[in-house]
Amino acid sequence: MSQHSSRLEFALHCSTDAGRLIMKHYQSQKLGVESKSDNSPVTVADRGAEQLIRRQLAEQFPEDGILGEEFDDVPSSSGYRWVLDPIDGTKPFIYGVPLFGTLIGLEFNNRMVVGVCRLPALNEVIYAEEGAGAWWKIADQTPRRARVSALSRLSDARLMMTEPSYTVQCGRQQIFDNLLKIVRLARGWGDCYGHMLVATGRADIALDPAMSPWDIAALIPILREAGGSCTDWKFEENIFGGDGVSCVPGLIDELRDLLKDAPPVRDIS
Repeated sequence: MSQHSSRLEFALHCSTDAGRLIMKHYQSQKLGVESKSDNSPVTVADRGAEQLIRRQLAEQFPEDGILGEEFDDVPSSSGYRWVLDPIDGTKPFIYGVPLFGTLIGLEFNNRMVVGVCRLPALNEVIYAEEGAGAWWKIADQTPRRARVSALSRLSDARLMMTEPSYTVQCGRQQIFDNLLKIVRLARGWGDCYGHMLVATGRADIALDPAMSPWDIAALIPILREAGGSCTDWKFEENIFGGDGVSCVPGLIDELRDLLKDAPPVRDIS
């Protein structure tokens, strides 16, 4: 088993444990919600899940670095760095909507090589290792290959988008307005769930006007191994680009033409 493969197996195990912890708080009437310094919400489930993953990483791979949403960075001495988002979609989680996920990405020498997206409330996981394909497992079913669609016309595309207020706050409303005039279907299924719909062929574009490193890191190898791409709006695999788009290959040229004039991403914190 390669170093990447052993870490993928570990990430799948960690995400399962984190999912169990998260589900203990899901739809709980006693769930407390706090606001962070950027006014985004956080719960005991977010913090508890990241702490759990960090403890297991410290035991198994103590030389690996960690970049996570809720706690301080850990430097790497191995060339590996884990990028963690314990609950991507905290707002859906808070409101009892099952479209949230635990994201665990692995970077090696500045390239994302492993990604896991576990959707605990749906009992699904999508995962990938560089060179080994992307896989989609539903409940106890046998994993199936995750593949993007073969769509080649933007006018036929299914677009997944995030919260509309973000597009206004980021100064990018016009981009979305232009897309909505072209695509066949648009739905507000954002966060990691929208991107996983692209990875599994159920949507064709997932567009986010603002993304943090932990929001996008795990998605990059999953979409790449599924035959598509997850990049910033300049179409570069960059976890620090500040925005993100997952797309099938047949739509890249049309979409690039639409996004090329997008204003710089605006800080919405």
